[in-house]
Amino acid sequence: MLKSFEFGNPRAQHVLIQLVDDHDLAGMEKEITAIRAATDVDFRLLALQVADWNRDLSPWPAPPVFGKVPFGNGAKETLQEVLTFTADPAKKYYLGGYSLAGLFALWAACESAVFQGIAAASPSVWFPAFCDYLKEKTFQSPCVYLSLGDKEKKTRNLVMASVEDRIRDVFDLFQGRNLTCTLEWNKGNHFQDNDIRTAKAFAWVLEHTRGNE
Repeated sequence: MLKSFEFGNPRAQHVLIQLVDDHDLAGMEKEITAIRAATDVDFRLLALQVADWNRDLSPWPAPPVFGKVPFGNGAKETLQEVLTFTADPAKKYYLGGYSLAGLFALWAACESAVFQGIAAASPSVWFPAFCDYLKEKTFQSPCVYLSLGDKEKKTRNLVMASVEDRIRDVFDLFQGRNLTCTLEWNKGNHFQDNDIRTAKAFAWVLEHTRGNE
């Protein structure tokens, strides 16, 4: 069961949905402030806290890439629960998140057409077979933001070290499909400024879907 936390204007037409953990929640007020500083589009943000990060956000099982915790295949169940928050046809819904939550958002846009924009901040596109999956699927959101830290590839883990090559592959794929898309480079490694990076992602998709019906 996803635990929900609400921020922003509850009556806003634009609804941002973000999958979060405890660390994300601790920085949520800073994130909200940063979104408001970057765009004047009014929004409501639903932060949905997952119980098991590696299981609930993974589209299919994969071996651990750090530590001993493998990845599960709980994304389909999580998405079904996320979609219960998108029932009002008068609203515009956006999905995003940081790291594995960013990967989940990209995957979800291939499984559902409900999202106006995808805000994928430092998404875990190194995830095994994910780029092949994207190539085979129709991406159903018209607008997508991608970002990565310029030092994220500097890791001894060979799987995660591929992240820079993979994010470029994803960006090229989306450009080839004529999506409204950007790839922004942030300074630093993966474990810094996740609140500000996620805020930039949501603000960008809000700005670039102005007037879309």
